[in-house]
Amino acid sequence: MSLAIRLVPEVLRSLQGTSMSTDFMGVGPAFENPIRILILQNYTDGIVVFSFDGIDDHVILPSSGFLLLDLTTNKTVDQGAFVAEGTRIYVRQDTVTTQGFVAVSAFYGTF
Repeated sequence: MSLAIRLVPEVLRSLQGTSMSTDFMGVGPAFENPIRILILQNYTDGIVVFSFDGIDDHVILPSSGFLLLDLTTNKTVDQGAFVAEGTRIYVRQDTVTTQGFVAVSAFYGTF
């Protein structure tokens, strides 16, 4: 039996910058799996704020900024910290965004 873990992507989530406002909006659906690696990317021309609950500010990213959370690459399937299954990522503009998009990439582990 192999103890190797296969890294599998969830569907890419994105939201156009012109769709954003100062209120939080969901970026795609909630995660279907516990997330091991999460990448938040801001390809807009403004500053954006991401939230893990749609209420509170958690991560602020400048234009062309990104955050990579490599939570459990070197752990077994059930060890380590994960972004919980069912979590949805939200975003709002901090400054006006007139072009571009934000993206959320997520990866989970399986045998």
